[in-house]
Amino acid sequence: MPKTETLEDFYRHKMNWLPENLKKDIGHFNVFKVEDCVGPGKTPVAYTRRDYYKISLMQGDYIYHYADKSIEVSGSTLIFFSPNVPYTFESLTDDPKGFFCIFREEFFTEKIRGGIKDLPMFISGNKPSYALNKTQDKFVSQIFEKMVDEIGSDYVYKYDLIRNYIMEMIHYALKMQPTENLYQHTDANARITAVFTELLERQFPIESPTQRFTLRSARDFAEQLSVHVNHLNRAIRITTGKTTTDHIFDRLISEAKALLKHTNWNISEIGYCLGFEEPAHFNHFFKKQTSMTPSAFRN
Repeated sequence: MPKTETLEDFYRHKMNWLPENLKKDIGHFNVFKVEDCVGPGKTPVAYTRRDYYKISLMQGDYIYHYADKSIEVSGSTLIFFSPNVPYTFESLTDDPKGFFCIFREEFFTEKIRGGIKDLPMFISGNKPSYALNKTQDKFVSQIFEKMVDEIGSDYVYKYDLIRNYIMEMIHYALKMQPTENLYQHTDANARITAVFTELLERQFPIESPTQRFTLRSARDFAEQLSVHVNHLNRAIRITTGKTTTDHIFDRLISEAKALLKHTNWNISEIGYCLGFEEPAHFNHFFKKQTSMTPSAFRN
């Protein structure tokens, strides 16, 4: 399946550096200003899961793609991101502002009742977005400013203080109603089909015999998108007239033909990197889809 973005990936792609002792810092916490990470010349935000939590205060116009939904935000918005749900966002403003902090679940281990993952804004299917008025924006901005100041300090108990700041922000949000202003491409079915297609295409091209195509079923994709497989299948059929399996098989055959034509890998290697454990299974699949064996197609 598409690689989950780790904290190491985040720092390499966004910052071009790694914090000292990142691997030893199990919980990890850091806070940033949005303008230092988003905008012209910065690495685009990939649609994927992360292995860490993120809380963002976004000031400007954005579209967040969160699981199968797209959330259009304008002005000041507080958004909570869980490792369970893939997401990305599009900036619609030339001068993005705001803050965000990142941390692993272990940062809060045994510090809060029930655990961070059980809070409403981090539960899959709940609404993660909170629109802020000017007074609310000022309050949340001040919390982030305190975290920015504290992270750079030498205070020995600074992380305990930062945890308190995060919990203050979380409870402040819980007293508000989450925002549900959903931006639609054409409709919700078109959006989930677009996300499915992006995930499917991201597994290609296959560039080495050790690379593997692992999202091979509708259920695999549904799990990645945090939606029910029936919902995914229905949306794709309504939008395209074809089944989810049809799309996956079509793309597999297209890649198989390219590898047979343009590489000198043996057929077993090609079958394996396309997710077939046995050459016979690949031969059967290819012949069923094309009426030819892989050897006959290659020759």
